[in-house]
Amino acid sequence: MTGELAGRLALVTGAGRGIGAAVVTALVERGARVLATDLDGAAVAELAGAHVTARPLDVTDPAAVEAAVEDAERTLGPLDIAVNVAGVLRGTHVVDLSDEDWAASFAVNASGVLHVSRSAARRMAERGHGSIVTVASNAAGVPRAGMAAYAASKAAAVMFTKCLGLEVAASGVRCNTVCPGSTLTDMQRAMWAASGADDATAARLIIEGDPATHRTGIPLGRIADPADIAEAVAFLASDRARHITLHDLYVDGGATLRA
Repeated sequence: MTGELAGRLALVTGAGRGIGAAVVTALVERGARVLATDLDGAAVAELAGAHVTARPLDVTDPAAVEAAVEDAERTLGPLDIAVNVAGVLRGTHVVDLSDEDWAASFAVNASGVLHVSRSAARRMAERGHGSIVTVASNAAGVPRAGMAAYAASKAAAVMFTKCLGLEVAASGVRCNTVCPGSTLTDMQRAMWAASGADDATAARLIIEGDPATHRTGIPLGRIADPADIAEAVAFLASDRARHITLHDLYVDGGATLRA
């Protein structure tokens, strides 16, 4: 394999579909070997190939994560890159939010990031190099109606990743986050279906903005493809970003109007 990531091994969670699958493709195109993981073992198995090893993984299980990383380092080689993509969305207003939905959101979106990043960072720091990228959401920095559990858990993941990055910077490990806006994934389509609007109408409301939910539109006038997010992840994982750490990169077409 040739490319800017040739010779490097990456772990990607939530790789079975959407952004995770696009991240696997982007890293392989740049020469990396990838351990692609997902709770849905059948979905991630479809990615297996010459440069992709696919395995089921529940990121909410710290023992399973540690075992997966240990096995990967023993059989595939040392991890150079870890990308946290696994996520869930339990969308409802707070007054109707169950304790189960709150706990499930944090178990995957926050604790899952802890489990994977902690295991990878420990080994990367000992070797003196590595890159960890957490895919969060622009909802981590902008309030969203009906998304309190998702937004809060993603905000936790962002701050955790920054704190980890501060602790391991002296060891040569970089930690950054990518915060997508609306992206054409199964999660996005499920949100549209729950709203009762057809895809075209729901997409138009996102692009134009929705005053009823205090949501601005997307200045670039389009909803992201998973590949748009994957490109940002690949950049932060590469040596082109060698002096970037503790950074929070919003990839949302300007939707948050973030300074």
